[in-house]
Amino acid sequence: MKSINNLTAKFAKFLSQSSQRKAAYSLLLIAYSIVLTSCNEKKAEEAPEEEKSETEVGLTESQYKTVGIETGLVENRNLNKVIKANGYTTVPPQNSAEVSTLIGGTVKDIFVLEGTFVNKGKVLATIQNLEVIEMQEDYHSATANIEYLQLEYNRQKTLSDENVNPRKVFQEVKAKLAAERARAQAAKNKLDALHVGSKGSTSLVPIVAPISGYVGNIKIAKGAYAQTGVTLFEVVDNSQMHLDLNVYEKDLGSISVGQVIDFVLTNQSNKSIKGKIFGINKSFSNESKTVAVHAKIESADAKGLIPGMYVSANINITNATVPALPKDAVVRNADKYFVFIEEEEHAEHEEKKTGTQAAHEKEIHFKAIEVIPGTTDLGFTEVKFVNEIPSDAKIVTKGAFYLLSALKGGGEHDH
Repeated sequence: MKSINNLTAKFAKFLSQSSQRKAAYSLLLIAYSIVLTSCNEKKAEEAPEEEKSETEVGLTESQYKTVGIETGLVENRNLNKVIKANGYTTVPPQNSAEVSTLIGGTVKDIFVLEGTFVNKGKVLATIQNLEVIEMQEDYHSATANIEYLQLEYNRQKTLSDENVNPRKVFQEVKAKLAAERARAQAAKNKLDALHVGSKGSTSLVPIVAPISGYVGNIKIAKGAYAQTGVTLFEVVDNSQMHLDLNVYEKDLGSISVGQVIDFVLTNQSNKSIKGKIFGINKSFSNESKTVAVHAKIESADAKGLIPGMYVSANINITNATVPALPKDAVVRNADKYFVFIEEEEHAEHEEKKTGTQAAHEKEIHFKAIEVIPGTTDLGFTEVKFVNEIPSDAKIVTKGAFYLLSALKGGGEHDH
């Protein structure tokens, strides 16, 4: 604009030198004023249009029909609400075992590899300890004494009943027999706990699998000394896999035993797997104020899962009646969600035709209204309006994505 003013000033100086130039100068000033007026009027006309385009978009009746716009009202629908939770796959405590030994000893043999499936009672390894021989000797000695004392007990009982021998002698034999029986039972219990037979004599102690499952970490080597209370093997039974989900305090009131869940393995395929809640902890798990919710996985889907897999789950809550719209009615622009309402006022849109005649066509206006979407189920999405709208408002149920594109030149559709 500044350059135009400079040119005009120079041209005026040049023209002012003669009357003819003065006349031309007057005409130029008139033309310049018309141009400025036209520009100002155009800007004045465009300003409200720009302001209006922020939330409104208009379609002619022909465009309305071509796009296939459909409208409807907010409906109250029974939708299945969902609570989102994260967690891990795990196994019940009774399906996981850390195998150790009750007596120390040198590792003699190892019979399994990591990843091998073993049945309950399978010998995983053997350790050697000479104390086992002494336990067997104690048992054999006690059983031999029991045989002798049993005969003596029978004889003394007969003599006592006939008053031939004093009762005291019979009582002494009876006490010795009871003591030897106790010693034999104690020795046998020790051998049974070590899975060592009471017959014969051996220094080898078998390390057996307490459950059926897959061998995990093997933490011993041949020739090493196995200490008591130290884990030698890990055995895991994956057949009863379940989930430990972390649910926040605000959602606990909606969680109950028996609810169905759908989850996906975060680092695996997006295949949805089903499960069912069977237990809810009654205390917080950690400082994040979450409670562990346990869900059983369907047996058919548990195949191939291992403990520790990270999962994202949807907990299906009981059906609730909520205001809802068809999911295609809700569109997303940036981080906000909108629906479009058809406005009652129709403006006239003038469209030039061939010739001098101009035809007038009604323009239908739509306004974008911000909403907060909730759960989506059965093709409908729960909606909460940021600002209240009339109950009879006509909401666009089909073609909302086209309106958003026309409004902003593009957008994202919410599924």
